[in-house]
Amino acid sequence: MQGKGFIKFMAILLGIVCVYSLSFNLVTSKVEKDAKAYAKGDLVKEKAYLDSMSTVPVYPIFGFDYEFCKGKEINLGLDLKGGMNVTMEISLGELVKSLAGNPDDANFNKAITTAQNQMNAGGKDFINLFVNEFEKLSPNVKLADYFSNQDNAQQLKANASNSDVKTYLSKEANSAIDRSFIIIRSRIDGFGVVSPNMQKQEGTNRILIEMPGVQDKERVHKLLQGSAELQFWQVYQNEEVYSVMENINKTLASTLKDTTTATAAVKTDTAAKSGSALANLAKKTGSKDSVDAKTADLAKSNPLFSVLNIPTYQAENGQPSLRPGPTVGWVAQKDTAKVNAYFNLPEVKSIIPQSFKFMWSVRPMDGTKVFELYAIKSLSPDGKPDLGGEAISDARHDYDQKGKPEVTMYMTGDGAQKWKKITAEASADPNNKKSIAIVLDNAVYSAPTVQNEIPNGISSITGNFTVNETQDLANILKAGKLPAPARIVGEFVVGPSLGQAAIDNGLLSFVLAFVVILVFMALYYNKAGWVANLALVINLFFIMGILVSLGAVLTLPGIAGIILVIGLSVDANILIFERVREELNHGKSISASISEGFKHAMPSIIDSNVTVLILGVILYVFGSGPVQGFATTLCIGILSSLFCAVLISRLVFDSLLGKNANITFGNKYTIHAFKNIAFNFVGHRKIYYTISSIIIVLGFVFYFKNGGLRLGIDFKGGRTYIVHFDKGMNTEDVKEILAPSFEHEEIQVKTAGNDNELKITTTYHITDQDAGADKLVENALKTGLDKTKVKYSIESNQKVGPIIASDLVYSAYGAILFSCLLMFIYIIVRFKKLNYGLGAVIALFHDVLLVLSFYTILDGVLPFSLEIGQDFIAAILTVMSYTMTETVVVFDRIREKLAEAGKDDLYGEERNQLINFALNSTLSRTILTSLTVFFVLLVIFIFGGESIRGFIFALLIGRVIGTYSSLCISTPIVIDLGKGEKHPAH
Repeated sequence: MQGKGFIKFMAILLGIVCVYSLSFNLVTSKVEKDAKAYAKGDLVKEKAYLDSMSTVPVYPIFGFDYEFCKGKEINLGLDLKGGMNVTMEISLGELVKSLAGNPDDANFNKAITTAQNQMNAGGKDFINLFVNEFEKLSPNVKLADYFSNQDNAQQLKANASNSDVKTYLSKEANSAIDRSFIIIRSRIDGFGVVSPNMQKQEGTNRILIEMPGVQDKERVHKLLQGSAELQFWQVYQNEEVYSVMENINKTLASTLKDTTTATAAVKTDTAAKSGSALANLAKKTGSKDSVDAKTADLAKSNPLFSVLNIPTYQAENGQPSLRPGPTVGWVAQKDTAKVNAYFNLPEVKSIIPQSFKFMWSVRPMDGTKVFELYAIKSLSPDGKPDLGGEAISDARHDYDQKGKPEVTMYMTGDGAQKWKKITAEASADPNNKKSIAIVLDNAVYSAPTVQNEIPNGISSITGNFTVNETQDLANILKAGKLPAPARIVGEFVVGPSLGQAAIDNGLLSFVLAFVVILVFMALYYNKAGWVANLALVINLFFIMGILVSLGAVLTLPGIAGIILVIGLSVDANILIFERVREELNHGKSISASISEGFKHAMPSIIDSNVTVLILGVILYVFGSGPVQGFATTLCIGILSSLFCAVLISRLVFDSLLGKNANITFGNKYTIHAFKNIAFNFVGHRKIYYTISSIIIVLGFVFYFKNGGLRLGIDFKGGRTYIVHFDKGMNTEDVKEILAPSFEHEEIQVKTAGNDNELKITTTYHITDQDAGADKLVENALKTGLDKTKVKYSIESNQKVGPIIASDLVYSAYGAILFSCLLMFIYIIVRFKKLNYGLGAVIALFHDVLLVLSFYTILDGVLPFSLEIGQDFIAAILTVMSYTMTETVVVFDRIREKLAEAGKDDLYGEERNQLINFALNSTLSRTILTSLTVFFVLLVIFIFGGESIRGFIFALLIGRVIGTYSSLCISTPIVIDLGKGEKHPAH
C-alpha cells in the first residue's frame, strides 16, 4: 500500500481537529456543572453565574472565555433542544403597492391579487407574475406611469419600458428582503436568543428562523411581525447628562438603602468574577467574603454607578474628565435590564427631565458584552422624532476619498428641508459639534457627529466602519422608506420536555444500533471483524468532530443519518472481506488475499458511495429543516466512512501482517456461508415482475379507496398540535368533541405513539393572513380540549402555509426526478451501456411505486402515522440510494468478468449466465449488508421515538424493496432491454 505516511498524517491531523472541536463541550459542561453546584437549584443564581463567566477565560492553554466556548459546542436542533422554527414571508404585493403610491386603479390591484394567487399555487417570481398579469389587463398602459417619480428619477426614468420597471421592482424586492433580514436579525439579537439561526431562502421572498430554547410564541409573533420604524433624533452630550445621572444615583441610594437582599450580593459577586476593574481591585484586597461585602456596600451607596460606567478619559492634569460625545453610559449586557428597572422606578422617573429618552445601542461594542447608553433629545410636544424614515429616498454603501467605507444617504424634497434645519442646529457650535442618532425599533444603530449644515439632502455617514457595517447601515436607512410587511407563514414549536424525550430516544437508539453492528461484525468475521469495528469507532469520532467543526446542527433525523451511515459503512468492509475470502478460497496467501481483496473491491466501493453521495447532495439542496439535517450527516458520514473503512482498516491490516499476526475472516460457522449458490434469478424474473405488478395494482386500488395519499401538513398546509393527556384518549371521541370549536372544518386526530399523546391536525383559518389567526385557532383548540375534562398540555405545534406547502410539493417532485436523471447519467458514463442505465432508472421508479403502494395499503392498519411529508421524500431518496448501491455492485462484477474475458459484452444465454453469476457471487455481500442495515433501522424504529417512526418505517420497507429490486428487477431487466440487440458479426 502506497502513501501510508500521508494517510497516517491525515488521520492524525483530522483526529487533532476533531479532539479540538469536541473539547468545547467538555469545557462548557464543566462550567455549567459548577454553576449548578453554586446555585443549588436557584435558577436566577445559576443564570447570574453563567453570565458572569461569559468573558472569563475557561479553556486551558488557549484561554477562550465561556461565551466563545458555548458558541463552539455541538449545536442541537429544535427537536433535541426545544424552541421555535419560524418561516417569515415578505409581502411583495404590499411593497409594489407602496412603491406605486397605493393607486386605486382596478387593473393594477387585480394584477397584484392574481400574482399572489399564482404564488400560492406554486409560482416563483412575484414581480414577473405581476408584470405579466398587468400587461394582459392593461396592454396599452406603461408601468413607469405608476412607479417613476422625483425621488427615484436617477434609477427609473419617466419613459422607462415595462422591462426596465420590472428590473427596478426586482431590485427593490431583493433590497426589501435584505432589509427585512437585517431588521429581524437585530430584533432576535435583542430578544436574547442563544445561537439563533437565520437563512434567506434563495429565490424566494422568505426567511427561515430557528430560535432554540424560545417558547413564548405570542412575544415572538409581536417581535417578528411588528412594523419597522426608522427615526432620527438629536442627542444630549455626555457632559449635559452627567448631573442627571448623579441625581438618579443619589435618589436610588436613598430609596434602596433599607433594601437588602441576597440577590444583590449574588449579582455583585458575579460582576466581580466578570473581570471588571472593581473585581480586579477586590482580588488584591482579601478573601471572597470581603469582596462580597465591599461590592454589596458599593451597590448600596452607588446603585446606578455600580452597574453603569460613565465614559471618561484622563485629562492633561491627570484627573478623569467626562468623555465628549453622545454616549452617556457603558453597561454590561447582563445589567441592562437592571438599569431599565432603575429608570422606571416612580421616584427616578419624577427627576428625569421630560425631554430625556434613554435608548441602548443595537449591539454591544466590538469584542465585548457592553452596551452603550444614549440620551435622546425629545423636544416636540407629541414626542415624535425630529425626522422619520419616510424622509429617506435612498441610501448606498460607498467609499470616501481615502477609500474607507461610508454610507451616502439621499433625502426626499421635504426631508431635505427638515434635514437642513436639524444639521444646522447640530453643527452650530464649531467647538462642540453635536450628534444625531439613527434609531430603528428604539435601538440606536449609529450616532454620527454632524460636521456641517447639509443643505441638499445628500449626506455622508463616516466612521470606523467595515464594508459589512456600511452595507447593513444603508439597508437600515432604506428600511423606513417603504414598508414591506413580514408575516409568519410557517412555524414549528417544540416544548423542552419533548426535546428531552427526543434526546433520550435518539441516544438510546444510537447506542443500541452501534452495539448491534459491532457484535455482528465481530461474530461473523472474527478478527477481521474487530479491525472493521476499530474503523467504525474512529469513523464515528470523525463524523461528530467534523459536524461540530462545521457548525452543523444536530437533529433527530441527523442522528438517524449518523446511525445509517455507520450501517452503510459496514458495506465497504463486507465488500472487502468477501473478496478476501474469495481470494483465500483460490489458495492465495493471507497477505496476497488482503491486497487483492482491497484492489477488487475498490471500484464497487467507490461507485456505491458516489451514488449515495449524489443522493445526499440532492437531499440537502431540495430539502429543508430535518431533511437537510439528515442530508448533512449523510454526506459527511459517507466521506468519513470511505476514509476509515478503506484506508484506516488497510493500515491496520498492514500493521498486523508486519507483526505476523494470525488474521481470520470468519469462524467455522460463517467461513463457508453463501458458497456454491447458483440461484437462477434471470430465469425467474417474470415471476418477480408479476409480484411487483400485483403490489403496485393493489396500491392503486387502495389509493382510490382511501381518497389519495395521506399528505402531511408540509405538503398541503395546515396546523398540527401534539397534545399530551394525563390518561389515554379515544381519537374519535376527541375529534367529535373538537369539531364544533373548529366550526366543523377539516380536522384529524391520531395517536402520536401512546394513546395519551394525540396529534391534532387542522386547516382551520390556514389561509387567514390576519396576525391574530394563530391565536384564534389555538383558542379554538383549547376550548375543545377543555370539554374533555382531562388535564392536558400542548407539547408542540407546527404551522405550514399553503404557499410553502405548494413549494415543497414541487421541490419533492424535482428531487425525485432530478436524482433519477443523475443516476441514469452516472450509470451510462460509468458502465458505458444504455440498457444498464435504463435498467437502473426503471428499478428506481419501481422502488418508489412499491414504497407508495405499501403506504396506501397499510395506511390506517399500522398504529402510527403514514403521512407523506418532507421526511418521507428523504426516505424515498434514501431507498433509491439503497437500490443504486446494490445495483452498481452487481454491475461492477459484470464489468470485471467481461474484462477478464476480453469482451465488451455478451449476448443471449451467455449474458444470462453472466448476470446470474454476478448476482450469486455478490449475494453474500448483498444479504449481509441488507441485514446489517435492516437491524440498525429496526433498532431505531423501536427505540428512536415517535417523531421519526414513520420516516424509519419507510426506510425499513425500502431496505427490503431495495434488496429485492437489485436482485430481481434492475439487473435481470437488462436482459429484456437488450433483446433487440444483435450479436456482432464474427
